[in-house]
Amino acid sequence: MRYRTNRKTGDRISEIGLGSAYMPETPLSEAIPALRRAYEGGINYYDLAAGDGKAFPLYGEAFADVRKDILYQIHFGADYSQGTYGWSLDLETIKRSIDKQLRELRTDYIDYGFIHCQDELSDWETYLKNGVYDHIMKLKEQGIIRHIGLSSHTPAVIGRIMDEVPIDMLMFSVNPAYDYGEGEFANGSPDERAEVYRRCETEGVGISVMKPFSGGQLLSAARSPFGQALTLYQCIRYALDKPGVLTVLPGAKSVREVEELLRYEDQPEEALDYSLIASFAPPKAIGRCVYCDHCKPCPVGIPIGLVNKYYDLAKAGDALAAEHYKTLEKNADDCISCGHCDSRCPFSVRQSERMREIRAYMDAL
Repeated sequence: MRYRTNRKTGDRISEIGLGSAYMPETPLSEAIPALRRAYEGGINYYDLAAGDGKAFPLYGEAFADVRKDILYQIHFGADYSQGTYGWSLDLETIKRSIDKQLRELRTDYIDYGFIHCQDELSDWETYLKNGVYDHIMKLKEQGIIRHIGLSSHTPAVIGRIMDEVPIDMLMFSVNPAYDYGEGEFANGSPDERAEVYRRCETEGVGISVMKPFSGGQLLSAARSPFGQALTLYQCIRYALDKPGVLTVLPGAKSVREVEELLRYEDQPEEALDYSLIASFAPPKAIGRCVYCDHCKPCPVGIPIGLVNKYYDLAKAGDALAAEHYKTLEKNADDCISCGHCDSRCPFSVRQSERMREIRAYMDAL
């Protein structure tokens, strides 16, 4: 398992995490081995916006003896006070639900306490008015919550909340369908969504990824809005390539499904190549680097995707990205304008021209 570090918190987080939407469907005799296999395979980050409250005793049973080695996302607004999932902005309801979750998880602290599912500005205004955010901060002062998170599908709402309060982790829906305007939660334009990624990277806010397969639609040609199927490994790689992303949180409900996720770490590069998304990218996405590295190999060894990523982040104000760029063994200064990358880019990016642009910008810093 590979790990990425949350710059805000210092936590070392497995790039493959685990969601809990499907785990409540699994009998105890199967769920506990599945969760233990995830832990043994190096997964240390678990989202608990579960499909049903039955998930919490399963996690409590599976991880009571290794609680200090794992990280939980727990959502203030995901209501399990009646057993099944509900959504609430009422403070007392949220308190009851959180108390129930902690008891069943057999823990007395929360690694990442999340402001849950803020998809409309009115949700955030109500959340503040009802005192839910103040309650979260009080628990943080008491040490019960260690870090603050936010979950949302809406770039405009994310921007507003990040302007108003400090957060350490964002849970955002990341997949090519949503990024290209297809699907129920495809909120925001491609530019607005890209700005979320860049801002999080620039400010050191980690992103944990929900819905990496667009509810499974992207894995089926018959169900995909594009009429083509991607593999789960291509979807995971797509999400992990986005700036700011630390971990992807697919669901699983059996040892077999957990094993399938863990095999991501052993996939050859060709199995992770998601450049076929260029065939269904909207016209406004053409000509924009998505850091897929399909243009490799560069004859002189420039990591073209990484150079582009650092450039975009530096332009967004990330001084650290500019420093990372300057430590690369090869960068835009080494471009010989051979055009190899231009001919291979599935998104029709004129990379040789862009290298000149990047060189001029970085040299001026």
